[in-house]
Amino acid sequence: MDPVADARALVFDRFPAARAAFLGGGVLSAHRTSTSDLDIVVVIDGPPTPYRESLRWRGWPVEVFLQNVSTIGARFAKDTARRRPTLARMCAGGAILTDTDGIAEAVRDQARATLAAGPPPLEQAELDRRRYGLTDLLDDLAGSTDPDETLIICWNVLVEVAQLALLLAGAWLGTGKWLLRELRATDQRLAADLIAAHDKPADLTSLADAVLAKAGGRLWAGYHQQGRL
Repeated sequence: MDPVADARALVFDRFPAARAAFLGGGVLSAHRTSTSDLDIVVVIDGPPTPYRESLRWRGWPVEVFLQNVSTIGARFAKDTARRRPTLARMCAGGAILTDTDGIAEAVRDQARATLAAGPPPLEQAELDRRRYGLTDLLDDLAGSTDPDETLIICWNVLVEVAQLALLLAGAWLGTGKWLLRELRATDQRLAADLIAAHDKPADLTSLADAVLAKAGGRLWAGYHQQGRL
């Protein structure tokens, strides 16, 4: 199966008025698996946008992200604020499926500029919240006597340590497999160590404390959060 040809055929069939369209680069990369889907960004004029749709096409699972020409920049900005540039990555690194009057190239340039600028700086309030949350998890881990609960706590510690390390490095965040990909791109050694320690509470705690030390250490007593419960 040819992902680019099949994605382009879908766009021409279902979105003939598309001004631009992109096939996300995941299916075109070494990360492709037997269950990879086609992530397609379609840019049109006017409504109905934005929306997301899941469907089947020529044997492929497909995720369509429909955006508006005049508002896709705002979508990039929203993703930047949450530090997960999902749409920008698809447009910046994917294959152009259709381009009207240079719209796709302009959107791609905007997406690449978004990625190059990086995420917003880490604010002290968020840093303190992350330190507090991870400290609380480590206390739970230290006192856990239920193997099943310990397993769940370890997983949550791993995720929080990975996210904190990315925040401290000024890197993008990710969820699911993208969390590991972002961490590998930022700190390959830490990524490997966390995976190796995922079911070893003592090793995981040592890694967590090493990352926390860069943020000011554990935080619990005296933590104060205003206006958020």
